[in-house]
Amino acid sequence: MPDAEDVRRIALSLPGTTEKTAWSMPTFRVAGKMFATLPEEETSLAVRCPKEERDELVLAEPEKFWIADHEANFAWVRARLAALDGEDELRDILADSWRQAAPTRLLEEHPGLGVPQDG
Repeated sequence: MPDAEDVRRIALSLPGTTEKTAWSMPTFRVAGKMFATLPEEETSLAVRCPKEERDELVLAEPEKFWIADHEANFAWVRARLAALDGEDELRDILADSWRQAAPTRLLEEHPGLGVPQDG
């Protein structure tokens, strides 16, 4: 089961990522744009997610994903760390969110990062 230290380690391993405390919680940013936070006593993770995909995730796996009331109008989703299928899923979620916030230069330098692999 991934925990807050796994989130921190993986997030900070992504190119150009920094950690900054905001709203009394750890946030992770690339080029100044936030792509992940550790709210709720660091037992969950909030990440960028297009609204269409977010709604599908919540419907498909409500025990894992949900939308916080104050984030309903934004393209963010929450994930319960205890419900994730290990570190690989956590890494995929963080890398996908990183791609949504990263500048073009970093995306071009790391073209495969966060891109789903054909199974």
